[in-house]
Amino acid sequence: MIDESRKNSALPKDVRFSIIIPSWNNLEYLKNCVNSLRRHSAFSHDIIIHINEGKDGTLEWVREQEDLSYCYSSENIGICYALNLARKLIQTDYLLYMNDDMYASPDWDIPLWEAIEAEGDNHLFFFSATQMQPGSFWDAGVLDQSNYGTSLEEFNEQKFLEEYNKHPMQDWSGATWPPNVVHKSVWDAVGGYSVEFSPGLYSDPDFSMKLWKMGVREFRGIADSRVYHFESISTKRNSMNAGSIQFLMKWGMTAGTFVRYYLKRGTPYSGPLSTPNHGIDLRIKLFLGKIKRIYYALIGGQRLK
Repeated sequence: MIDESRKNSALPKDVRFSIIIPSWNNLEYLKNCVNSLRRHSAFSHDIIIHINEGKDGTLEWVREQEDLSYCYSSENIGICYALNLARKLIQTDYLLYMNDDMYASPDWDIPLWEAIEAEGDNHLFFFSATQMQPGSFWDAGVLDQSNYGTSLEEFNEQKFLEEYNKHPMQDWSGATWPPNVVHKSVWDAVGGYSVEFSPGLYSDPDFSMKLWKMGVREFRGIADSRVYHFESISTKRNSMNAGSIQFLMKWGMTAGTFVRYYLKRGTPYSGPLSTPNHGIDLRIKLFLGKIKRIYYALIGGQRLK
């Protein structure tokens, strides 16, 4: 499945994160992402690119970047396989997943690292940076809706750099979205991203559910760690899996129920989560989820799109 790979053998000793960035024929956005990490990271990082196809010159460009590790597949294998394959190249204790259509703000990595240090020897956590993006999104408590351009061509970089830290926000509960970071031992314990969700729709809440089942309760979004996100540049070009149905069939509840009642995603952070009380609202949601699950099982729902 991997046609070519390279591990950076000249990393500095104080490297902090292994940042895995899957990329699918998205060279200009990838360059923008990598350059923002080079310019705006306070610490050194192990940057790993998984190149899907690379027909737009991505493979040639990444080969020329001596500070990057990479793996390459001649076919588009999606996000889940890409992350799991790139895992073999990491050289730190912390695996951070980032999209190639993101732009890191100055010192984005300091708040994440401080949160990790505060955990001490506890590795049962899942932290996310905070996305800022132009479009509307139902999870408004998580994503700061600020328009600095809907495409790379329209990106007002200077204005973003002047204003990114002026949008008030506090840490939030329910870390799911990239950029997210987890200890490699936790990643390995749950088996990384579930490939049945390939090419990747709903693989994020599925990963969080696997962490929940393992006993992780520290799902924290870090308000002061910010990236700009151009929103689904790759997924708009790809035929996606029926992720919402797959999640329901696998876990017996909808992803919406999980992120709202268990992760409490988007609510102000108040500490580690606890198992929710099964009040009337949650009982109704779980019951309706069971009915939907039976329905989709009868009609072969996992094949639906």
